[in-house]
Amino acid sequence: MTRIALDALNGQQLGLEIGGEGQDIVAIHGFTGSASTWASFRETALAEYAVVCPDMLGHGASDSPNNPQLYDMEHTVHALEELLVRLKLQRVHWLGYSMGGRIALAAAIALPQRTASLTLESASPGLASVEERAARVRSDNTLADRLEKSGIIKFVDYWESLPLWASQARLPLAVRSRLREQRLSNNPAGLANSLRGIGTGVQPPLDRRLQEIRTPTLFIAGEEDDKFVAIAREMHREVRGSLLEIIPQAGHAAHLEQPTRFNRMVIDFLRSIKQEQPIQPSDAGSRLSP
Repeated sequence: MTRIALDALNGQQLGLEIGGEGQDIVAIHGFTGSASTWASFRETALAEYAVVCPDMLGHGASDSPNNPQLYDMEHTVHALEELLVRLKLQRVHWLGYSMGGRIALAAAIALPQRTASLTLESASPGLASVEERAARVRSDNTLADRLEKSGIIKFVDYWESLPLWASQARLPLAVRSRLREQRLSNNPAGLANSLRGIGTGVQPPLDRRLQEIRTPTLFIAGEEDDKFVAIAREMHREVRGSLLEIIPQAGHAAHLEQPTRFNRMVIDFLRSIKQEQPIQPSDAGSRLSP
């Protein structure tokens, strides 16, 4: 794990795992996750691609500042752009899950010249109505306060009890235990400020900007995650030439619940792009500025 201080975050450091050779993939985890979210995907992809997995602010090995504004979408996208410059990455394949999907979508729209493709798993463009956003902000702020008061163990207990994760009951005990351990390793203040700074309600909605996307795009959802299947279908209709894949026997975290199918799906998508529009390969392992 490498840590890099970024001017866009007022010198706060992001942790990242980086390695491999070939076209560049930047994979962004979801809320309560970390770079380890992509362990299975990295193992599959590193034979052909350079993969960069950052820990977002407040997660994993990254710093957890007390200012929620540093976590917001504007700062986050600027930080990712600076990261690309520091790593000498010209055009990247964005891969994002849940919160990371919202971030990857914002980055692809804001940085079209640096975007080779976009893959979104269980992601949304934000909330369209003012009323929905206000309600979600209130909910996220309440949850953030609860997290800080009750502590990380009680919060993770609550988080894992949500219906969103019901399908994960089928996962092997060892996998569920690793996931819980990873969630518990996060800084509670970092998670709370992530909710306040880059929650679905507070981020600028991107639904009206989907038609700006001109790069190859793949939307993925687990068939048992009805809400995000519907959102994926809506975004697919808005993005010209995009692809939509619904993974059977999976919920919100298809990459975890059906890793072999998910990995093959994403790699096949990226291979199809490689054939159509070659990108200059490079060695991710040698690009970190001192």
